[in-house]
Amino acid sequence: MSNPPSSGPLFTAGYEGVSLPALIAALQTAGVSHVADVRQLPLSRRAGFSKRMLGASLEAEGIGYTHFKQLGTPKEGRIANKEGRLAEFWGIVDGSLARPEALMERAALEELSGRERVCVLCFCGNEQRCHRWRIRGWFEAKGVEVKSLHLLG
Repeated sequence: MSNPPSSGPLFTAGYEGVSLPALIAALQTAGVSHVADVRQLPLSRRAGFSKRMLGASLEAEGIGYTHFKQLGTPKEGRIANKEGRLAEFWGIVDGSLARPEALMERAALEELSGRERVCVLCFCGNEQRCHRWRIRGWFEAKGVEVKSLHLLG
């Protein structure tokens, strides 16, 4: 695996309940240069948060965008989380993130974070009930500072 990022802390954020302009403003305030979208399905009922529109909006503001599909939570995990079956959810997440495809994307995310100031993005506003918590743990285990980007409005 690569060395810890040299571009500052890694950020994580969930856009639940936040507008796209508020997300972009928070990213800019934190000095984020690249968003790592870790949703398996980068679709959203929220205006502007589907993959193509989100990527274009970020690019227009000078923020890079990469979708890391293999780091997303499979459908059965999302259902378990929504239904409050957290032990099942974490088992699904851990199994999914241990797959070779996910490990390859993990390495790519680590490499990206070594050269850019990255924010790992997903929908879930409660990071401790989101698979981002595991991604955060990877970086913290390597001594990387990780900050939650608190989004308002």
